[in-house]
Amino acid sequence: MMTNVKKRVVLFLLLCAGLFTSSAWSSEIRNVRMWLAPDNTRLVFDLTGPVSHKIFTLDNPDRLVLDIEGVALSTDFSKLRLDGSPIKRFRTGATGNELRVVLELNEKVRPRSFELKPNDQFGHRLVVDLFNIEKETPVKTVAPPEGQNKLRDIVIAIDAGHGGEDPGAIGPRGVREKDVVLEIAKEVKRLIDKEAGFKAELVRTGDYYVSLRGRTVKARKKKADLFISIHADAFKDARAKGASVWVLSNRGATSEMGRWLAQKENSADFAGGVSLEDKDEVLAGVLLDMTMTASRVDSLQVGSLIHKNIDKFAKMHKSHVERAGFMVLKSPDIPSILVETGFISNPEEARLLSTRNYRQKMAKAIYDGVRAHFWNKPPAYTYVAYKKSGGFNLAGQRTYKVERGDTLSVIASRHKVSLAGLRKVNSIQGDKIRVGQVLRIPAS
Repeated sequence: MMTNVKKRVVLFLLLCAGLFTSSAWSSEIRNVRMWLAPDNTRLVFDLTGPVSHKIFTLDNPDRLVLDIEGVALSTDFSKLRLDGSPIKRFRTGATGNELRVVLELNEKVRPRSFELKPNDQFGHRLVVDLFNIEKETPVKTVAPPEGQNKLRDIVIAIDAGHGGEDPGAIGPRGVREKDVVLEIAKEVKRLIDKEAGFKAELVRTGDYYVSLRGRTVKARKKKADLFISIHADAFKDARAKGASVWVLSNRGATSEMGRWLAQKENSADFAGGVSLEDKDEVLAGVLLDMTMTASRVDSLQVGSLIHKNIDKFAKMHKSHVERAGFMVLKSPDIPSILVETGFISNPEEARLLSTRNYRQKMAKAIYDGVRAHFWNKPPAYTYVAYKKSGGFNLAGQRTYKVERGDTLSVIASRHKVSLAGLRKVNSIQGDKIRVGQVLRIPAS
């Protein structure tokens, strides 16, 4: 028989073993999801608890190694379809309390990883993004070649909110915001692309996630004249209903101006060939303020037209265009609006948004507002401006009269021409101009 002392020792050892096991495997990987985007692949590991991880790449052959501490694998990677991704196969192994996941790759990637805490829809997650190096394009504004009399299209960037592992709001019967808004965005693109002189660019073309800053970056890469973000609202009270149109608030504009002035990388990212890098703080602030003011005026104008169109067939949340500091509205040089197509948490509006006919009505309202705005106020050297003027002579009839507060940089930005080209055609050596002076605008 065991003595009381021996019993206590055995009990203590069993307790220690239990504690060790619990701490060694404090979390489990219950599921792995993968999303393919044009420029990256996202892996999402669904966890039962928080983890600590590290990630690194190896060459010859190309591999990505993910080490996760205190986690057990309770799912199978074989269910993932790897077609179209940079991943060839997965390998896993455990050492002590550390799980190693090795991704054998078809090509080199630039990895990024981060952990997410639980929210209303998901528990703990570990996210791994694999960016395709060959498809990455630096964001640069390239001055148009001088001497080319070529008309351009008006470019509209259409942003379907959410996507991928972020479904957005979920309404009755499982209708998801990300699906509804993508269908509306595609219909807006179809209508715009049918219109001569217009071209639409989708920020996301499928079911994958794009970061908020990434959405405006994509719009800038496409040299967009307007950015439209499409969403479907939600509220805890299912009775809330109504569509709405939003533009950037004063507070949002002020905070974004501070960000641009503080971050040097933005200087090479500014429209019209205007760089903030070689400007002093006061001048850079003036340039940004004037550019953002012009963009916000255009945003409100096109937003009001779209609001009026939607009001013809849908209940509006407010009788006017609303203002907020939404991240996607903060491009200083691109007029931007956000359209909430209705409350997906409202059973009736969720039902309507689930129908093709209603989504087409919403898309047509957006398209009609865009078309009306740009036929009223077309950018220089676009096909629409050419047709509206009756066919001006591209070689020599485009001019601009300097107004109070104008600078050469701002004028170049507004007309989407290079600052050097504007100086050259007007024989200007520095930056000095006078109110009332008539400048020739070079062809873009």
